[in-house]
Amino acid sequence: MEKFTKLTGIAAPMPLVNIDTDMIIPKGFLKTIKRSGLGVNLFDEMRYDRQGNEIADFVLNKPQYREAEILVAGDNFGCGSSREHAPWALLDFGIRCVISTSFADIFYNNCFKNGILPVVLPREAVDHLMDDATKGANARLTVNLEDQVVTASDGTQFPFEVDAFKKHCLLNGLDDIGLTLEKVSAIDAFESANKTRFPWL
Repeated sequence: MEKFTKLTGIAAPMPLVNIDTDMIIPKGFLKTIKRSGLGVNLFDEMRYDRQGNEIADFVLNKPQYREAEILVAGDNFGCGSSREHAPWALLDFGIRCVISTSFADIFYNNCFKNGILPVVLPREAVDHLMDDATKGANARLTVNLEDQVVTASDGTQFPFEVDAFKKHCLLNGLDDIGLTLEKVSAIDAFESANKTRFPWL
């Protein structure tokens, strides 16, 4: 998993509330178990018409937001079913950080396991950053995980809280497999001792 330390990038404004996981990646794309390739279908039903053509006024189809790495979203982002494909699709598109006043718990935790930083900020801060994001590529936000602060294009800073363990995992690029591999020497030692102790197993 790619480390997340400090990100400066274009933020796309998505002021809709209750954006659920089916809106993020519709159920028709859940057949794959690969983490790659889902970015093209991110927000599929809002992004394309029934003929598969881009809807011009959808935010991520606008030229200034095609390279967005940050989403500034409305309340309760990632609600609905617990599909892990939702953060997979966001990450495959290029989104590394989502900022909102609140997140659904399962989606929130899945983000950390897939290299995405979900930032919870008060309403006033999100409103400020949402307004900043409407400026497109002319305004870039900086999200510093180590210092736990989001900096708007005008220099205004908004500190945020994050669980120490989740922060450690993101800073070091550790998903569940990575955490297990940190203990590989202890696992090998146990397996070796176990074979000696129970050779018939």
